[in-house]
Amino acid sequence: MAQTNTEVQGLLNDMVASHGVFITKLYQHHFYVQGPHFFTLHIKFEELYKETTEHFDELAERLIAIGGKPYATLKEFLEHSAIEEKPYTEKVSAEEMVASTVADYRILCDNLEAGIKLTGEAGDDVTQDLLIAYKTGVDKNIWMLQAFLGKDPLEGK
Repeated sequence: MAQTNTEVQGLLNDMVASHGVFITKLYQHHFYVQGPHFFTLHIKFEELYKETTEHFDELAERLIAIGGKPYATLKEFLEHSAIEEKPYTEKVSAEEMVASTVADYRILCDNLEAGIKLTGEAGDDVTQDLLIAYKTGVDKNIWMLQAFLGKDPLEGK
């Protein structure tokens, strides 16, 4: 059980790191989005980074509650994130920003699925419940963003 708890802590910490990078990318899209969908997407990216920040905080606090120590520096986030940062060095279309956000949500979804399985094996019902509830929201965000792009929710998975 102790080994499994350590594994849960590691998985949660990697998720904390991924969220730190993802939040920054959502801010980047919020700052730089242009075009006919500016007003819609500017607001949507703000909504998404606020929502993601809440989950980021929940994951870090749950990690502390089970004896872990969340990453808390940009260096740690970049070293341990499953999501890669991408500096804004050239113009990116609004559609590319949405597609990038979907791709990052899919990475989070994969991590959530792994976490749901691991916490089930560990008998950590509280963390598992938190991850299941969060995955429901991620699935919905993927569906809605895919709909914006004129795609089915599972297309490109």
